[in-house]
Amino acid sequence: MRNVIFYVSALLCLFVGKAVAQQTFEDRIKIISDKISVITKEEKEALKLEVDAVNKQLQSGQMSQDVADQKKIEFAETRAANIERRTAAAQEELKKLVQEKVDGKITERDSTRRFKFTASTRGFKLEDSSQPKDTMKGEQRTTSQLVFAFGLNHFLTDGAMAHSDYRVWGSHFYELGLSWNSRLLKNHNLLHLKYGLSMQWNTVRPTDNRYYEEDGDQTVLVESPVNLGDSRFRNVNLVAPVHLEFDFSGRDKYGRFFSHQGFRVGIGGFVGANVRSKRVLEYEDTNNNEVTQKTVGDYNVNDFVYGVSAYVGYQAVSLYCKYDLNPVFEDNEVDQHNISFGVRLDLN
Repeated sequence: MRNVIFYVSALLCLFVGKAVAQQTFEDRIKIISDKISVITKEEKEALKLEVDAVNKQLQSGQMSQDVADQKKIEFAETRAANIERRTAAAQEELKKLVQEKVDGKITERDSTRRFKFTASTRGFKLEDSSQPKDTMKGEQRTTSQLVFAFGLNHFLTDGAMAHSDYRVWGSHFYELGLSWNSRLLKNHNLLHLKYGLSMQWNTVRPTDNRYYEEDGDQTVLVESPVNLGDSRFRNVNLVAPVHLEFDFSGRDKYGRFFSHQGFRVGIGGFVGANVRSKRVLEYEDTNNNEVTQKTVGDYNVNDFVYGVSAYVGYQAVSLYCKYDLNPVFEDNEVDQHNISFGVRLDLN
C-alpha cells in the first residue's frame, strides 16, 4: 500500500512540476493582459457612473447642456489618464518580457506537446499524447499570436520627407495587439489570412523648439517662448489590421503544416479610430524647476484612420512598414500622413 501511495505521489509531483515549469511566454503575457483588462474595466465602470450622475443633473435642470458636455469631457480625460498611469507598470513589465523573449532568455516549450494522466488496473501512467495516433483530430488551421512592433515614426508633408519638421531618430511608434492566422488552403501552406486588433502609439518630435497648437480649425507648429527640453506629439489609434500572408514554412516531423517557422511576407492594411491625442512639453521654469506639461485634446486629428501595411521576415521577426492613407489632421491646408518603419514580432 505504501508503494502505491509513493508511486501516485511521485507521479502527481511530476505532473504538477511539469505544469509549473512549463509556464510559457503566452501564459505570462495573459497574466499581464488580465491586469490591464481589469484596470481598464474598473475605470470604464467608474466613468459610466460619473456620466450617469451628470445626465441625472441635466434632466433635473440642475445643470445646463454645455456644462454637462464639459463635465463629461473632463471625466473621460481623467479616466483615460488613470488608465495610462495605472497600466504603466504592466506595460513596462510587458516590454521587459518581450525583450527577454528576443534575447532568448525565455525557453519556449514545444506547443505540440500534450501530457495525459491515466489510471487503469495496471497502475498509473503519464503519457505524451503529442505523438501522432490514428485517433488524433485534424490539424488546427487557425492559430493566434501576440503582435509587438516598434521603430521610427514620421509625418510626410505633401508626400515628402525632405526638409522635415521632425526629429528622425527621436520620433517613434509602438504597436501591441493580438492576431489570428488562418490557413486558407486545405492541402497547401502558402496562403494565410492574418487579422486581429492592435493599439498603435505614433509619436513625432518637432524640431527648432516648436510644438503643436490649435489655431481654429488648423493645427500648426509654433515656436515656444521658453527653451524646450523635449516636445512631442502622440496619437493613439485602435485599429483592426488584415493581411494576406505568404508563409513558406514547411511541415513538422509528423507531416503536419505549421506556420511562422520560415520565410514570410504579408501585405494588407488597417482601419480604426483615433482614441487619444496628447502633447507633451518639458522645460525649466524661471526657478530652474523641471516642468512636464501634458495636454490631451482634439487637435483637429481625424477620428477615423485607415492605411496600408506590409512586412517581410523570417519566423517570428519581420521588417515592418505602415502608412496612413488619411491625413493626420482633418482640415489642415497642408496634408500630412503618418508613416512608420520598424521591427515586428509575431509571437506564438
